[in-house]
Amino acid sequence: MRRKSVQGMAEKLHIVESLGEQRLLLPARVNAALAANDRAKYYFTLLQAAVAHAEHPERPVADFRRERLACGITDDADHDAVATSSKVGSAEYLIPGASRITAGLYQDVALMLRPLEGERWSDLSNRFDQLRRADSVAGDALEASEIDRLTSGSRERGDSLHLLVMDAHKALNALQREIASETLDGASVYGIEAGDRPLIRAFMRGVRRTAPLKFDHPGLGTTATRVGERLVLQNDIGTTDAHVLVVHVEGRRVTMTYTDVHLQRLLFFQNLFARYAVGWEDTVSRRDVTLEDGVYHMSVGVCAPETDKEVQEYLEFLGSRLVFLIDWNRARKRLRALVSKGSALRLLAWAAEHDHGHMAFLKAGGEQLVFDALDFVVKGEVRFGERLDGILGDKEASEYLKFVIKACAEGLVRGEPDAFIQDAVRAELFNYFRSGQQLVYGIAAEHAATIVEIAGVLRDSVLQVRAHDGAGALERNAQRAKEWERRADELVNRARSATKHPGSAEPFRVIVEAADDVADELEEAAFRLTLLPRNGAAIPVKADLLPLAELLVQAAQEYVKLVETARIVRRGGAREDMQDFLDATHRIMALERDTDAAQRDIEAALATDAQDFRVLHVLSEATKNLEQAADALMHCSLRMRDYVLSQAMSA
Repeated sequence: MRRKSVQGMAEKLHIVESLGEQRLLLPARVNAALAANDRAKYYFTLLQAAVAHAEHPERPVADFRRERLACGITDDADHDAVATSSKVGSAEYLIPGASRITAGLYQDVALMLRPLEGERWSDLSNRFDQLRRADSVAGDALEASEIDRLTSGSRERGDSLHLLVMDAHKALNALQREIASETLDGASVYGIEAGDRPLIRAFMRGVRRTAPLKFDHPGLGTTATRVGERLVLQNDIGTTDAHVLVVHVEGRRVTMTYTDVHLQRLLFFQNLFARYAVGWEDTVSRRDVTLEDGVYHMSVGVCAPETDKEVQEYLEFLGSRLVFLIDWNRARKRLRALVSKGSALRLLAWAAEHDHGHMAFLKAGGEQLVFDALDFVVKGEVRFGERLDGILGDKEASEYLKFVIKACAEGLVRGEPDAFIQDAVRAELFNYFRSGQQLVYGIAAEHAATIVEIAGVLRDSVLQVRAHDGAGALERNAQRAKEWERRADELVNRARSATKHPGSAEPFRVIVEAADDVADELEEAAFRLTLLPRNGAAIPVKADLLPLAELLVQAAQEYVKLVETARIVRRGGAREDMQDFLDATHRIMALERDTDAAQRDIEAALATDAQDFRVLHVLSEATKNLEQAADALMHCSLRMRDYVLSQAMSA
């Protein structure tokens, strides 16, 4: 059936020529050449798949029925060529039907070259003659070198029939545009019917809607023609030889054949159509070690909408997605310098879904735009080679890059200067770090509040000791203090996590860690009071811990004020805020001096009046805990003062 269709096409061309209708001859030949191109690619894939199966017979065998029908071959004579292929020597393969496949290949390539006559394309004809003379395929057993001369995609390894087909396809695309009888909404068209026009217009609406996102990059040229019962749409996408999209529309059945050297981009392209019921054949791959990733990939997707309107909507969507394939792999690599592989792929999908694309990001500087912003915001504190997600965190880095991608796209489309985009990117990044600083301030404030709670529990325990309320109340208070101290430890861990990256108020981590010593000392004092003897041993009246405990509560409350005020103190801010901040610092220092005096009074009373050694030891150690807590609070307040004055005020 396939040979009859080729022969029939040749006869039609002969009839047209004999009738003297030279004006119609070239477009018909181009259409025949494009159909031959589809068949040739199918045969290349078949040969490569046969070799792959011979090398790895244990792997599943792909079914090429959809690819065969898509390129117009109805004869299934070569259906089992792949499954029955085998390796018969160190570099020889037995492929049933190989002689028939290669003969069909040369016949199709000859059809491709027929419209490309004359001096302009003489090189293609000369190469074809040389390759045909060198062809030594006589049966179904092929040497590896023979398969290479047929299917290789590497120019470094010499010429091949596959390279010739790719070059001829390029020439045919150029010729199509030249012979187009008209331009329809930006597409070069010829030989179409009235019913094709709404379909072409729908496809071009999509192309033109997103085409501005490629900026000055070449690509997205579209040609359209009718070959038999099918409307054929072809878009050149970009400039890569093996990056091709051909769309066939037959009735309400839309078949697209997509080839790519990057499997990830092919999968990305497939995922763009998740909203549509597109049936994708198993991706077919052919290996070529000289190519990036070493493989060509091809996939055929079929969609059959139920109404004519839905067909047009689908074609419009298809056309609008093509711009997001241009330089996709370069964008993926640029994003990989900033985030993980998975995050980079998700960002590219998000950029396409929201019609921002990635070309503006590349044009504005790519990852260097972000690194420059980092250097500006954190003033050179980023370590060499550190990724953005290692600085901000995975979620925050992705959210920030979404902003960058959108800002680049919208800014460049509007014609904004580069400096405007750079400033927007820097300002947004500054907000992320400022948010991180505010988070740490919040943790420090919450930690300070826990210190107040523990100090209050300790004061309650002192009051219970004075009132002889019994050991049960003291133990309950000690348990409450322990729970608050555990909460303080959790906050310290959160502060460490939040300040592990440059520019995120890392000195605050040191302050919170130091403040945790206050919580530890107060909790330890609450525990020690549970150790007082229960036999009614007398506690010296002058050794009253209440004044000292009251001082700790006051100091803890002032520390909360200090931390809360530090959030809002800024250079150029209200003078009252700075005054409140400094007043809290000085009050804590004064209270620390008062605790020193109170500690000496208690120690003197114990040394003079304590008659029970256990009472002496417990109260002495508890007093020491309180004094050390007050001392730690003073040091934290001084560190806070130094940080706010030297860092925050200079921002």
